[in-house]
Amino acid sequence: MSALDLTGPAAHGRTYRVLADCWNIVRRGLTHYRRQPVNIAWQLGFPILSVLLYGCVFGSAMKVPGGGNYQDFLMPGMFVMTMAFGFVNTATVVVHDSTKGVIDRFRSMPMASSAVVAGRGVTDLVVACAELAIMMLTALAMGRRPDGGWGFLAAFGLLLWLRFALIWIGVWPGLLVPDPEAAGGLFAVAFPLTMISSIFVAPQLMPDWLGWVAAWNPVSSTAAAARDLFGTPAGGGDSWIEQHALLMAGVWPLVLTAVFLPLAVRRFQRLSR
Repeated sequence: MSALDLTGPAAHGRTYRVLADCWNIVRRGLTHYRRQPVNIAWQLGFPILSVLLYGCVFGSAMKVPGGGNYQDFLMPGMFVMTMAFGFVNTATVVVHDSTKGVIDRFRSMPMASSAVVAGRGVTDLVVACAELAIMMLTALAMGRRPDGGWGFLAAFGLLLWLRFALIWIGVWPGLLVPDPEAAGGLFAVAFPLTMISSIFVAPQLMPDWLGWVAAWNPVSSTAAAARDLFGTPAGGGDSWIEQHALLMAGVWPLVLTAVFLPLAVRRFQRLSR
C-alpha cells in the first residue's frame, strides 16, 4: 500500500487532505499489526479463553431465564466483550505513540489533527472486523449456528457501532496517562464494565440493586440486542431498558461518542509540541 499523493491539484482541497492524512495513519497502524500479528492474537486470547471457561467448564451450572442453552446465551455476550475490551488496547497504542514521540512528530507536520484521531479509530474498526470474524469461527467450531439474514448483519453492525464509541474512550485516557503501564490499569475499568452486565448472567438473576446497574450498563443493551438479532433470545427482563434493548444499543454508543470524541480531539489539540 502506498501513501496517497498530496502534490496533485486535488490536494489543495481541505477534505481531500484530511482524508489523505487519515488514510496514512490507518496504513501505518495496519502495517504494525501485519508485522506484529501477536498483538491480534493477544487481543483475541482472553475472549476465546472466556468462551471455553464459561461455556464449557461453568456452562452446566449457569441458568438462562426461560430455559435454553447457556452457550447460545453466552456467545453473543462474548462478541460484545471482545468489542468492550478493545478500548484498553486502543489506549495502550495511543499512549505508546505519545511517550515515544510519534504524536509530537505528527503535530510538527502539516497534518489535520482530526485526521490523526480519526485514523486511529478507522484502524481499530478494521481490527475489530477481524476479531469478530475469528470469534465467529470459534462459535462455529463449538457448534453454534446463529440465524443468518439481515438480523445477523444488523447484529454485527451494532457490535461495530459499540466498538466505534469505545474507541474514543480509549483514545482520550491514552492521551492523558503517562506511560503504557498506566494504560494497562484501565483493565480495572474494563473488568467491572463487562462483568456487571448481561454478558455472562441475565440481570434478573442478580440481586435487585446489582441487576438494575447491570441492565443500565451500555454493553448490556448491545448484548441483549445481539441475542435477539442472532436468533437466541434469552427472556429479557421487565424493566424499560431491557424491553428496549435494540433501541438503546443504538442510543448508548451515540451518547458515548458525543461525549468522548470531542474530548479526544480537544486533548490531542492541547498536547505540547
